[in-house]
Amino acid sequence: MASKRRTYQRIAGLYDLLDVAFEYGRYRPLRRLMFEGLSGKILDAGVGTGRNMAFYPSGANVIGIDLSEAMLARARGRQTRAMGRRGRADIDVELRAASVLDTGFADDEFDAIVATFLFCVLDDADQQPALEELKRICKPGGQIRILEYAWSKSLFRRLIMRAWAPWVKWAYGAAFDRDTEQYVEAAGLEIIESRFVYKDIIKLIVVRPKKA
Repeated sequence: MASKRRTYQRIAGLYDLLDVAFEYGRYRPLRRLMFEGLSGKILDAGVGTGRNMAFYPSGANVIGIDLSEAMLARARGRQTRAMGRRGRADIDVELRAASVLDTGFADDEFDAIVATFLFCVLDDADQQPALEELKRICKPGGQIRILEYAWSKSLFRRLIMRAWAPWVKWAYGAAFDRDTEQYVEAAGLEIIESRFVYKDIIKLIVVRPKKA
């Protein structure tokens, strides 16, 4: 995880600029979907520069974690601007540095957990441990919502993704082929929803802790 932290420390200042076309052309409706219907205490795992903040549900208590202090600094700036401009005093937001592999939270602490493109960044060896940690801190019956990329079955889109893949790996430490679903059962979770939400390249996976 140290290499991931270095990657995002390096790119934090340019992250929003590099991602702006995708953010406004693709991601914003998906961010709204990620928080739809959620309430209570919510973890935004891999909060990054805080682009989910505009879609936090009213009345929620949200904690955002990220491995990179530089990314969190950008998120705090966005928090100040967004919360002040919109007058959203009804949302309690806390940002802290933490790893998704060892969050430091208590068992069953969160009503829901959202991970927006976080698992695209995690190496294969970290996928199951990360899911296990999220399971530990999620309340029984709570949802863990994961948004991630997948290889398109369309030849044209797949070729474009393959052309982009080296850049994505260098700039973000991410990949299109993580296939997080394969680790869900071993992590003690069950899938309650899995569907593509943008063409056949961005997938929403909703899981919950298995009942004892």
